[in-house]
Amino acid sequence: MYINGQWGSAQSGKMFDVFNPANGETIGQAPDGGQADAALAIQAAGDAFKVWSGTTAYQRSGYLYEAYRIMMDRKEDLARLMTREQGKPLKAARNEVQYGADFLLWFAEEAKRVYGETIPAPRPDQRFLVRHEPVGVVGAVTPWNYPISMITRKVAPAIAAGCTIVLKPAEATPLCAMEIFKVFHDAGIPAGVVNLVTALDPVPVGEEFVANPGVRKLTFTGSTAVGKLLGKGAAEQLKRVSLELGGHAPFIVFGDANPKHAATGAMLVKFLNTGQACISPNRIFVQREHVEAFLHEAESRIRRMQAGNGMEDGVSIGPLVGPAALEKVQRQVEDALSKGATLVCGGKRLTENGLAKGYFFAPTLLSGITPDMRIYREETFGPVAPVIPFDTEEEVLEMANDTHYGLASYIYTRDIARALRVFEKLRFGIVGINDINPTAAAAPFGGMKESGLGREGGREGIAEYLETKLGGFSIR
Repeated sequence: MYINGQWGSAQSGKMFDVFNPANGETIGQAPDGGQADAALAIQAAGDAFKVWSGTTAYQRSGYLYEAYRIMMDRKEDLARLMTREQGKPLKAARNEVQYGADFLLWFAEEAKRVYGETIPAPRPDQRFLVRHEPVGVVGAVTPWNYPISMITRKVAPAIAAGCTIVLKPAEATPLCAMEIFKVFHDAGIPAGVVNLVTALDPVPVGEEFVANPGVRKLTFTGSTAVGKLLGKGAAEQLKRVSLELGGHAPFIVFGDANPKHAATGAMLVKFLNTGQACISPNRIFVQREHVEAFLHEAESRIRRMQAGNGMEDGVSIGPLVGPAALEKVQRQVEDALSKGATLVCGGKRLTENGLAKGYFFAPTLLSGITPDMRIYREETFGPVAPVIPFDTEEEVLEMANDTHYGLASYIYTRDIARALRVFEKLRFGIVGINDINPTAAAAPFGGMKESGLGREGGREGIAEYLETKLGGFSIR
């Protein structure tokens, strides 16, 4: 672990193994930290905050620029480690490292743009001055599906704002986190500003984040169920909270769109990271006259996808993260088929050609999906594309919004008026219009409803780590 500028073991002395989900091999170990380790890290962050919060924006920016440079120098090594630890194909891992580094660069620049303001006062002898100050120590929890970029997306704005941070990475991907904290260390970020606590059981660390009054903000990316628990606990001390939670993204293909072009886009984003992305389309709505053409093109593309170890050339489908993820996907597919869905292709676990030791599920296309099926209501987080026909714009908007999630959504249409209408009526924090990648470090990322609170990235991303302070001056 990395606490107060030093690498060390857990106080218990325990370690836990880290596995490659493609073949089950042990690839390393990480310290198995707990509540006491988290408390030490919070204390270190609190002590460091006293000095770090007083540094200039230009000083903080300099550290982030240096971290960006080092991360780019290590891009290939980081990507290869990610493929071994998380499973995604190497090309996708390289893209993620670049995306993660982009947050360091963006917030290195944004640190210098935390502006205050003066406000006209009602009295001639009065002046109002507003400034923005760092909220304090941040407790951060990051997921396994994007084990590098989700770290920089939280750490970069936090330290750019003048906060200090304690981060607990996902238990499935601690090795990637360790390497990113080596980047921060080598960039010269002062002791205690960034701290890393790894743990096999996330509960004790999370409980310390919630209960310790030294933590003034929680930021979490993960499941809605866990996010609600953290939010409920944080309310006891009125801690600031940012939550990026689950999604159930609709992908809407209207009759004026090119069905081949739409199917190409839908399959690319659906099977991104083997479907293990919170912005992955979960319900693909296709206007009825295009269903046959859409399915034909989608099936053609799926059948050309190659599953396997992400280190191998040509592989585009990696393993699922573990047995529970595999079982969930199988359960959803079996439920849909038992209730009348049609299996176009895929639909089974892959065990041939050396895949039996990993958690591979065939990229799958289902048609005839109805609202009584699990896959219509539950987030899949796997390589299954369910297609649902619709007839009218009003009908599809009602179906798309019929979920307690509200993170990402997608529209394919060539009608600009329709694009604007649907963009405004979809109750989702992100809408891609003929665009399957509506994200960037410069853009705000986050959801509505039970998909979360707050935004990451963009100028909104640094605002999440700032308090607003008003000064009222009498000049008599």
